[in-house]
Amino acid sequence: MSGTRGCPFHFSSFWNYHSALICGGLFFVLNFLSAMKHTISILLLAAFVLLPSSLTAQILVNGVGVSQASMDRSGENMVVTVKYDMSALKVKKNRAVILTPYITNGTDSVALKTIGVYGRKRYLSYIRNDVHILTDNPSTSFRSHRVPQRFTYRDVTDYEPWMDSATLMLDRREYGCCEHVVGNDVAVLDVRKTEVVKAPVEIVPQMVYVRPEAEARKSRQIEGTAYIDFPVNRTEINPTYRRNEVELAKIRATIDSVRYDNDITINQVWLKGYASPESPYNHNRDLAIGRTQALKDYIQRFYRFSPGVISTDFEPEDWAGLRRFVEGSDMQNRSQLLAIIDSDRDPDTREWILKTSYPKDYQFLFQECYPALRHTDYRISYTIRGYDNLDEIRAVLAKRPQNLSLNEFYLVAQQLEPGSEAFADIFETAVRMYPDDPVANLNAASVALRRGELQRAERHLAKAGDSPEAVYDRGVLAFKLGDEESAVALFQAAADRGLEAAKDMLRQMQR
Repeated sequence: MSGTRGCPFHFSSFWNYHSALICGGLFFVLNFLSAMKHTISILLLAAFVLLPSSLTAQILVNGVGVSQASMDRSGENMVVTVKYDMSALKVKKNRAVILTPYITNGTDSVALKTIGVYGRKRYLSYIRNDVHILTDNPSTSFRSHRVPQRFTYRDVTDYEPWMDSATLMLDRREYGCCEHVVGNDVAVLDVRKTEVVKAPVEIVPQMVYVRPEAEARKSRQIEGTAYIDFPVNRTEINPTYRRNEVELAKIRATIDSVRYDNDITINQVWLKGYASPESPYNHNRDLAIGRTQALKDYIQRFYRFSPGVISTDFEPEDWAGLRRFVEGSDMQNRSQLLAIIDSDRDPDTREWILKTSYPKDYQFLFQECYPALRHTDYRISYTIRGYDNLDEIRAVLAKRPQNLSLNEFYLVAQQLEPGSEAFADIFETAVRMYPDDPVANLNAASVALRRGELQRAERHLAKAGDSPEAVYDRGVLAFKLGDEESAVALFQAAADRGLEAAKDMLRQMQR
């Protein structure tokens, strides 16, 4: 055929060669059968005429047949034709097979338009998300059970001189969950070269996500500390005294953050007052009780809580706070001061020894530490109603994600395509709401591993506990960091505890 450049798979030379053999064979047979009945001659003649179709080779690339392929130059274009046979192709419901012909001469190459064949579940997902192909140069997409058994593919690309010595190839790539490549075959589209070159199969860790347990009652707490200043030996609150306006506003803001949410019920406002050790213990006890009661009365005037909602407690002298300050300091007599604080002497005796034995240190503590020991700790305990409707969960997620339980985060994530950005964002929001929860950190680690954010994954895994899934994710992290020995040990540990994803990774690594 004139005008053909670099065509590795064309039937003209194949037919010329075999037609000579066939004609010679026919001449011999017809002479041999000249004396036989006409009907027998016709049958044998038909058998030989049908011979070329049986000799036509077909390349089978993992269920995809190619019976004919050609590259023809037409002016400034290169025309590529491929005859596909899909009768043997089977695609699982959550997978996609992408066929990409390409022209290559080893150093230069150009990919042509693709054919996408999608399993039922994957096809519906792509239609729903308006994503129909896993490539930048789509041609046609088929649902697996609707793909034609045989059809002719044609594409035109710009001609380049290097194509004169090029070969036409076919890349068959199969995608599983999260767009991971689970199989890749490459074939030369030439009936005279039927070898299929197996490309290495990527080892793809399966990302695991754990469903948190549903909470029977969504109980929550907000805690804080306020430093209310009182004049010496006084217990009444002066809102304008020193920094009291700021500290009182901090308590009100904490209550307001849940007070005006219709989905929240405040069950308790707990207050605990502390005094510093510089006065007699009994006197400090009275001050702690009185000042805590004053703060309770102040809050009650603002909110009119039902009786019993506000509860109080007191600590006459905050020796625990004093110890934390000294232990974290670089004071010269630090160890001696800590020995006095930790002794079993009564509080007034300890305070007197500090003052007389280490007067300079005591003066420093009196100025720098004691003011912070006169404080009130508070805690707001409340419950949030549960959400059962997915539309309602989505609405709460958009405006008040702190109201959702981890199980509710998980429920809404399951309605999204696994591995999608929206799916990942759910678990990242969840771990921001529950930064110390092992399950929240585990799921966030899986998201980070899928994205290749290994440092982030490592931080989350430090809080993910020791479940089989957490051990498995640590194995995935080790594998991605190139530590295969540690990865295998971790996968084996998770597999021994029954995790199927770990068993699958061991099988992949063995292959």
